[in-house]
Amino acid sequence: MSTAAGSPADRSPEMATVHLLRRVTIEFGLRQAEFAARHGMHPTDVRALICLLDAARAGTPATAGRLGAQLGLNSAGTTALIDRLERLGHVTRSRDDRDRRQVLLTVDARAVELGQEFFGPTLAGMAELLRTFDDREAAAVRRFLQGAYTALAGEAKE
Repeated sequence: MSTAAGSPADRSPEMATVHLLRRVTIEFGLRQAEFAARHGMHPTDVRALICLLDAARAGTPATAGRLGAQLGLNSAGTTALIDRLERLGHVTRSRDDRDRRQVLLTVDARAVELGQEFFGPTLAGMAELLRTFDDREAAAVRRFLQGAYTALAGEAKE
């Protein structure tokens, strides 16, 4: 069965959900670009800050190498990105206490505050919506999103 636009397969409930997810990701990207423009940043800068905040939440050391790998940047591009974020006052570099050869990246509290001011209401609204789901529904949403992420991340590595 063809999945060309307008075909019956393209109008299935499953594909409608996939297309809705695509619309959500596009909107997230547009909001990130708007945030970047308002604060004199490049959209990649915002993605970098998100990666660094995710690492902090996960308790994972945030290094230049890890950041570059997540963003698909080479060493020079990663250094330029970090230099730019540091110049803007959004990121600090510090030596790892356990391994002085390693430099750790930390998002500055003011950058977190700017992000919270801009994205906070939207994210709070999404969290509030999730609270209306029962445990089984919420688990299904998480399972779908994790599967979608895994599919996209696996595709990117091919």
